[in-house]
Amino acid sequence: MKNFTYYRPTTVEQAVSLLGKEWGKAEMLAGGTDLLDLQKEYVARPDAVVSLGSLGSLGGIHVGEKQPPVITIGAGTKLSEIAADATLKQYCSALTTAAGEVGGPQIRNMGTLGGNLCQRNRCWYFRDEKVVCLLKGSDKCYALDGENRYHAVFTKGHKCVIVNPSTLAPALIALGATAEIQGPAGKKRTVKLADFFQAPASATEREHVLAPNEILLSVKIEAQAGGKSASYEVRQKQSYDWPLVQAAVAFTLKGDQVSGVKIVLGHVAPTPVVASDAASKIEGKAITEETAQAAGEAAALGANPLSQNAYKVKLIAVAVKRALLTAAGAKKYWEV
Repeated sequence: MKNFTYYRPTTVEQAVSLLGKEWGKAEMLAGGTDLLDLQKEYVARPDAVVSLGSLGSLGGIHVGEKQPPVITIGAGTKLSEIAADATLKQYCSALTTAAGEVGGPQIRNMGTLGGNLCQRNRCWYFRDEKVVCLLKGSDKCYALDGENRYHAVFTKGHKCVIVNPSTLAPALIALGATAEIQGPAGKKRTVKLADFFQAPASATEREHVLAPNEILLSVKIEAQAGGKSASYEVRQKQSYDWPLVQAAVAFTLKGDQVSGVKIVLGHVAPTPVVASDAASKIEGKAITEETAQAAGEAAALGANPLSQNAYKVKLIAVAVKRALLTAAGAKKYWEV
């Protein structure tokens, strides 16, 4: 690990002032479950590490007074807190399910909301200190012609075929969440979570739209009366693994008909994919085996898999179908 200067600011303003105007010079440390690995692998080589652990304002889940409430989750809130929160379970079950399935208990007790949203990708070429890939200064994405069984299947227009690694992102996007961000001079801005992620194509870009000297403060969700949501992951193994495919869904249920349907796919593209065509297939209808399957098949349309990951196309349809059925309260026949 390269030597670095460690800072522990007590205010957001101090933390922002310690960050530079370009990526790589300074890194933020929250739970450390990702950054420390990157440093030990010499993928991250910052001159300064800015700890956010003393910024109490970044933690906690705050529920508004009106009903249904506006819920604000601090970026420093632990994943285990999100998974266990009763209000979030009531109004945002997709989010609590997703948070409860991240890693193992140790990771969930250290990892934070902000860290999960802003973590670097898990591509093995990017993580190999000896490989200079597109995101480390080269002009080549080695996954295009190399080992790519865990990479993107929605690849059109992308120079780099990583998958976005955040498990909370699809759920938050489906729930219509927004992010509050602070930069220099106390300047704040609000970004829809659907617009928070980008597909990086060089070493000067990250997987999100934050500037190098900006900090994610919180995420806000406006709960919906009669709102239902669910997240479903397909994994190679059930313990301590990233999903192969994830689907998060949200809608309002009146009688047996759904409205305001949102379907978001994770781990299939460099950014979470909002499957609008799939949502339109089920809008205004009752969720049944047939309608859920039709929506799942529509969500997989447009996929352009690589040489080793065509299996993900079928998994997309399965994940969407099961997420919709779960949100509607159907019996989970796939669970033994």
